[in-house]
Amino acid sequence: MDLIVDSSVWFEYFKRNDPYFMEVQKYLDTLSIKILDPIIGEILQGAYNQKELNFIKTHIQYVPKIEMKDLFERAGEYSCANKLVSKGIGLIDACLIYATVETNSILWTLDKKIINFLDKKYLYDLG
Repeated sequence: MDLIVDSSVWFEYFKRNDPYFMEVQKYLDTLSIKILDPIIGEILQGAYNQKELNFIKTHIQYVPKIEMKDLFERAGEYSCANKLVSKGIGLIDACLIYATVETNSILWTLDKKIINFLDKKYLYDLG
């Protein structure tokens, strides 16, 4: 089963904060982490300057992507059906939730709204 890492965890990883850094690194070494384009966008948006942006782009390019046709459209429909907007969950997070469920992956996130919505079987437990 693949592990999708949300931007909230990636931010901790790039700051080298443990336990996130060591745990993400372990999964990167086994190539079992996957990423979505919307997550890459969020990570890049969080860069403070061009040097940081270049560093992130250099490292994130090696993480395998989950490619999903019409991801935003399908996530929008999923969001509507599950009333995610009323739960404070926007489209990017709806993409993340939808992709996790559809690919039967595990999601590692620090986002409490996602954690409260998503079935625990889809959530990574740092333990």
